[in-house]
Amino acid sequence: MKPTNTKWIFLFALALIWGSSFILILKGLDGLTPIQLGALRIAVAGVFTLLIGFRKLSQIPRRQWGILALTGLLGNFFPAFLFALGETKINSSVSAVLNSLTPLNTLLLGLLVFGMNYHKKQILGVVIGFLGSCLLVFCGDSDSGGSNYSYAIFLVAATMCYGINVNLVKKYLSDLNPLTIAAGNFAVMILPAFAILGFTGFFDVIHQAEVGKAALYVTVLGIMGTGVSNLLFYRLIQISSPVFATSVTYLIPIVAFFWGFLNDERLTPFQILGALVILGGVYLSSKK
Repeated sequence: MKPTNTKWIFLFALALIWGSSFILILKGLDGLTPIQLGALRIAVAGVFTLLIGFRKLSQIPRRQWGILALTGLLGNFFPAFLFALGETKINSSVSAVLNSLTPLNTLLLGLLVFGMNYHKKQILGVVIGFLGSCLLVFCGDSDSGGSNYSYAIFLVAATMCYGINVNLVKKYLSDLNPLTIAAGNFAVMILPAFAILGFTGFFDVIHQAEVGKAALYVTVLGIMGTGVSNLLFYRLIQISSPVFATSVTYLIPIVAFFWGFLNDERLTPFQILGALVILGGVYLSSKK
């Protein structure tokens, strides 16, 4: 299959998987704390990834372990906790839209930190995306119901982590197989994740029906939304570009809106406008 076709298949598969992740986080929070949810997500993804990729660890040069540890923390570990914290007060549909800031932060950090070339349209896209985020958050805050949109800072911080991670993978790890990268990431993260689960008392309450049901949602999230998606995403970065890879965030809100609608989540007209403005900014930022 041609690389051009392959990258589009990977893009749509990732959109379906990641677009479903936000509702799984919301369901997981019904029985777990945000810290337990984040740790369980990493632990499950780590077990899954290392079961299929343990042998790849021997292929990692010693000099690359530092970068692998950093990409693991920024691409998976910290965002798992940040998204869980954010969704304690913000619904899954809005979280998916704020996740669309990832390609904007990828571009912005690429320009400022990684020496990426840029064009005026791309800078304009970053500005428009920022304005759309303000519209989404502040309009939601004025009609928030049970939401607290100050928690959006956790989601924005997660997208910045993703932006740094994508640039690091493209610049320093393109010579490694995607499964090798993922295995190296989770080899670093899996023990801290299980330690956090132990310290938060997760193993003492797992027998409770509510906790067990929530853990089941997070298990699906860990395997598909983190484990499988990591392999697809790292491969997508290698066969395309950082900005194309993160343009999956165009499609993620569509999937998330579908699940949110079934869960009785609704956006205000101004929030829908803010979402469209953000996606417009993402589109401009990807133009050459």
